[in-house]
Amino acid sequence: MSDFERDIVHCLNAFFEDAGVGGFAYRLKQARFNTQYVDVIVDSLDPRYYLAIECKSLKGNKIYFSQHFHKDKNGLHQVDSITEFLARTGRRGYLAVEFRGGSGRPNEAFLLPWQAITAGFASCPGIGKEQFEEGIRLVRSKSGYTLPEL
Repeated sequence: MSDFERDIVHCLNAFFEDAGVGGFAYRLKQARFNTQYVDVIVDSLDPRYYLAIECKSLKGNKIYFSQHFHKDKNGLHQVDSITEFLARTGRRGYLAVEFRGGSGRPNEAFLLPWQAITAGFASCPGIGKEQFEEGIRLVRSKSGYTLPEL
């Protein structure tokens, strides 16, 4: 599990605990011959928090659909695969992106609803940081990221 995925799991579970909301975020162990649809699953009886989150951590200020997402062995693009998973499970989807600062700049992370990802996938080669800033900003602290709202 990447550090960013671990940070997202801890961030979400801290949010649930602090808000007194019943929910639990976790990461399924990745296995070589099993399909992993998303990086983080969130279970909750409250439908607002029944989620699936794909995580990406990158340098730069734009995420590209051809570079940062993959195709499966049948040629199905990861965006299409996740979209199908969300439709089948009824989960709300998000893309969590960490823009690694470098050169002394701090890392920044955002959650963007999956509908914005599919709209971008249909119309452009990538999504810039400015669009992610319209989503949910995760607050960076010494202990990791915190989620002010969801």
